[in-house]
Amino acid sequence: MLKMRLLVTGGSGFIGTNLMAHFLAKNVEVINLDWNPPLNPVHAPWWKLCDIMDEKRMGDLFREFKPTHVVHLAARADTDEPIEILAYQQNHEGTERVLRVVKSTPSIERIIVTSTQFVCEAGYQPKHDLDFKPFTLYGETKRRTELATRDAHLGCEWTIIRPTTVWGPFSLRYRDIMFKVMKKGLYFHPSQQKVVRSYGYVGNVVWQIEKMLLAPREKVHGKVFYVGDQPVDLRVWVDAISRRLTGKPVRYIPTWLVRSIALGGDLLKAVHIPFPITTGRYRSMTSDYITPMDRTVEAFGEAPFSLEQGVDETIKWYENGSERIIAHTLKDVRLKPASLGQ
Repeated sequence: MLKMRLLVTGGSGFIGTNLMAHFLAKNVEVINLDWNPPLNPVHAPWWKLCDIMDEKRMGDLFREFKPTHVVHLAARADTDEPIEILAYQQNHEGTERVLRVVKSTPSIERIIVTSTQFVCEAGYQPKHDLDFKPFTLYGETKRRTELATRDAHLGCEWTIIRPTTVWGPFSLRYRDIMFKVMKKGLYFHPSQQKVVRSYGYVGNVVWQIEKMLLAPREKVHGKVFYVGDQPVDLRVWVDAISRRLTGKPVRYIPTWLVRSIALGGDLLKAVHIPFPITTGRYRSMTSDYITPMDRTVEAFGEAPFSLEQGVDETIKWYENGSERIIAHTLKDVRLKPASLGQ
């Protein structure tokens, strides 16, 4: 057993579910604070209903568990809301409350605070850790999250992580959109031009988080690390999934045609009709998005899972009961039931 008592905020989400499974398998004392139930029902005994905006309840649970290590994942992670920053209030204001509770919990030795690669837009390479250029409200709230972490003057060691585009088992976004369309033979990729993206298999992200929890202080304290895999040709990633899921290589169609379909998808989205391709998704499929992974690899080494291993584990999960998993409905703090956490 690793000698830590690990508290995870947001352990019911995608990355959190994989993190919980990893440390439970190692017999680590672990607890998950989340306002949604676990995606994996097996994790229910380690879940405590908690909204991180409820500082009193959160403080009570911290003091009761006495964690030595904290991984703060709780956040609204989509980019659906383009106007109202209060829709993401739990990201930056929630983190401020988590940090205050951490300061008042003397047992804590180390915390990892989760940001995002979206603190910098695609194509922008930050010159230093405080060089930001967010392009969505979500990215802006994570910029504020990073600044709040620095300004908290924590007594414990702290590290900030910026996940890339993470995929793997328990990613319901891929289950409900990409995999479903691909399984029906309806997935087409725009042209065969090379597009390089920073993606990350969730098993490798969890491995990197564990390394940061256990590393010597001088290696991680006050540092910012991107977590994920080395940038990959998007065609290679998509084709690996298509071959494993359907037995066939991915099909390509002209870029202009995909863009036209995406514009139609925007119109359907405007009237609340779901459609797998929108202009946002089109840009993601046709634009490079490369994040600097060198610092992470230099500090902790190459992550252990290959692309093929990650795809195999993901599709096995998808084909063996993933349809029974119910997506979380509570993500906007403004829609929180008044009784939550009471």
